[in-house]
Amino acid sequence: MADTLVLTIAGIILIAAATFAVGEVAIRIIARLARKAGVAPAIIRDIREGLSVLMIAIAVTGIARFTGLTSEFTTLAVSGVGGLAISLALQTTLSNIISGILMFHDNVLRLGDEIEYSAIKGKVVKIGFRSTWVQAEDDAIVVISNTSLSNGPLTNRTTKTRLAKVLEGTK
Repeated sequence: MADTLVLTIAGIILIAAATFAVGEVAIRIIARLARKAGVAPAIIRDIREGLSVLMIAIAVTGIARFTGLTSEFTTLAVSGVGGLAISLALQTTLSNIISGILMFHDNVLRLGDEIEYSAIKGKVVKIGFRSTWVQAEDDAIVVISNTSLSNGPLTNRTTKTRLAKVLEGTK
């Protein structure tokens, strides 16, 4: 009986320690990438807090499963409902982030590019994970979501020379 209790406690400690170690490494990597991308410190803090909550939920689930407090079906059902709720809540944010990454990867926009989007004409002054800032002709700053930009129509007046070099390389 005492051996079983010691093994259970050791298992709980191991699950908690492993979850927090892996979670902390993931949080540090994501925060470093976000800083390099120019994400505001407040957003990085929010990302860290959200990932910390997720890490705690994973640890609690693992411990509950290990101790036999929950069945596989209960864990699966709760995980499914939780995952659906989180994905629906983050749908717009994730769409903007993925659009920003794809625009950056496809080399669609760079700082200083002259663009036209909808009725907005101006110069790109900041490209973030979720939005792009454009200084309009009247010096107003217009913030446009990356999803809106990627859905277009977006006209980039300064990419002609950059794209010409790329197109020449494919001939």
